[in-house]
Amino acid sequence: MTKILVVGEHDGKQLNPSVAKVLNCVSGFQAEQTDVLLMFAEPVQQIIQAAADIEGVSRVLTVKAPEFENPLGASVVALLSAMVDEYSHVLVANTTYGKDFMPRLAALKGVTQISDLMRVESPYIFDRPTYAGNAIVTIEAPSDQLLCATVRCASYSAVGKSAQPAPVEPLEVSVEFPTHTRFIERQAGSSDRPDLSSSKTVVSGGRGVGSSENFKVIYNFADIIGAAVGASRAAVDAGYVPNEMQVGQTGKIIAPDLYFAVGISGAIQHLAGIKDAGTIVAINKDEEAPIFDIADLGLVGDLFTVLPLLEEEIKK
Repeated sequence: MTKILVVGEHDGKQLNPSVAKVLNCVSGFQAEQTDVLLMFAEPVQQIIQAAADIEGVSRVLTVKAPEFENPLGASVVALLSAMVDEYSHVLVANTTYGKDFMPRLAALKGVTQISDLMRVESPYIFDRPTYAGNAIVTIEAPSDQLLCATVRCASYSAVGKSAQPAPVEPLEVSVEFPTHTRFIERQAGSSDRPDLSSSKTVVSGGRGVGSSENFKVIYNFADIIGAAVGASRAAVDAGYVPNEMQVGQTGKIIAPDLYFAVGISGAIQHLAGIKDAGTIVAINKDEEAPIFDIADLGLVGDLFTVLPLLEEEIKK
């Protein structure tokens, strides 16, 4: 029996959009049952209802414990290890949250983790990217043991709402949470701009922007079109922007409908992070830049001249 547990990510205020994309991946398994697990310090009805409304969800399971006010990988794994034996698969989005605990769960259960599922051929045969996305490999997992996997959300669109909300079941699980790891504080940048991982429009700047001060031209253009802001690794390494804005193989893998690559040469590591984007627009003064090889629209010119002109046209 294919029985799947999807670990739902949230920030205490809203459900992460990646959950609906994971459920799209799960639809390829043709599972008899698909449960979504939500962990809270205090249950939030808005998050629970959002999960229950997703198409393909059999049940929404909620667990309440003080340890989940600021969930740590060690605490999440302690809970999961106590309840996953009844499931054939455990899936989560390939976000920072999922990548933190899934390898620990696989190690604790003595099974292999599969990362970045991008296509399901059967419940135990999948496609996933390798070599920075330049090759796709088909892998077969053992069917006689628990399968732990992360899903490449850039390869999936979100499923829609169900006509009938799934039932919600609070769980009482006896768990001894570890004490060797504890939460101290969270430091995170705040922004009114759209989230980089889920925005449909993204504007990214590269080394060609020149400095953190010059990045204002990227922010201004993004604000005008309502886009999230990203950056290449070169821009991050140069100190122009913080790490959380990095797009690419070692940053965020995204799939916006529209992607602007501004002053970005197009290193293979960056291209690995945007290969699933809908339309790619490249702006670079170097007409030989590799980014033009994969761009749908390319404009050769100085970004400090081109972006203001685009802003004027958009405002019209």
